[in-house]
Amino acid sequence: MRRIALISIGLAATLLLSGCGTDSSSTESGSPSEQTSHTSAAATSESAKKIPAEYQAALNKADSYARTMSMSKRGIYDQLKSASGENFSPKVAYWAATHLSGINWNQNALEKAKSYRDDMSMSKNAIYDQLTSSYGESFTASQAQYAINHLD
Repeated sequence: MRRIALISIGLAATLLLSGCGTDSSSTESGSPSEQTSHTSAAATSESAKKIPAEYQAALNKADSYARTMSMSKRGIYDQLKSASGENFSPKVAYWAATHLSGINWNQNALEKAKSYRDDMSMSKNAIYDQLTSSYGESFTASQAQYAINHLD
């Protein structure tokens, strides 16, 4: 029964994030208005000052995960809402993951792919599977394919 509940939650999150990370060629996420609302997660602009503290904290964490750990948008969302991770509410985690700015998701996928190749000696097929797996990195298929195509 617990497994069914976890699968249901995973499917619900997938549906919520269906718009997240689907544009593999874009370096930014969200609508054009979202793209211009933040120059970085830690922005101190007038618009950033109006963001509730919890949302800003989640956005700062999300930005850190994207920039330092080369995580996918879905992976960041999952980490932010996980009880064993940051434990933000799903609503706050979703907001943060979709309001990241200036992140090149293709490049993040490529960095992860290089890590799997260099540190774990994985094949391109295995890397692709790991990059796209919901139990792995949760990159989109097009982001994973970009990474595989650009491995040197």
